[in-house]
Order: sequence, then structure tokens, then C-alpha cells
Amino acid sequence: MIRYSCSHCDTEIGSISLDAAEAVLCQIKSLDEGEKDSFLSVNDEGTHIRCICEHCEQSLKAFPDYYTLKKWLQ
Repeated sequence: MIRYSCSHCDTEIGSISLDAAEAVLCQIKSLDEGEKDSFLSVNDEGTHIRCICEHCEQSLKAFPDYYTLKKWLQ
């Protein structure tokens, strides 16, 4: 199982089964180690990808200074 969640607000965005994730796995393999460490974690429950939800993306567009903060939602 590959799970997606927002790296800013921790909202679960969605998940896909490994059977349906062939294209995603190919893209993951093409990332360099620094990118993998930033966006990807693997544990007993499966693969977890940190990305950005639509709400946080809109907030960052409206307030670009938030990019300088590691966690801007409390």
C-alpha cells in the first residue's frame, strides 16, 4: 500500500494498492537519495509519500513566505 499525506497539515490525501502503483514505483526509483529522504518513508505498513494537499498549496500561493518555515500549520 502506498499512502499519501500532506507534509504541512498531515491530512491523509489518499492511498493506492501496490498492484496499481507501477508508475509511481518507477518515479520513486528515479529520485536521488536526498529527495527520497525528504518525501518517502517505508515501514511495515507500506510506503508513505509526503506531498502537499490542495488547501496547503493554495495557502502557499497566497503567502509565499510560508516556504521559509518548516511547519507553518500548528
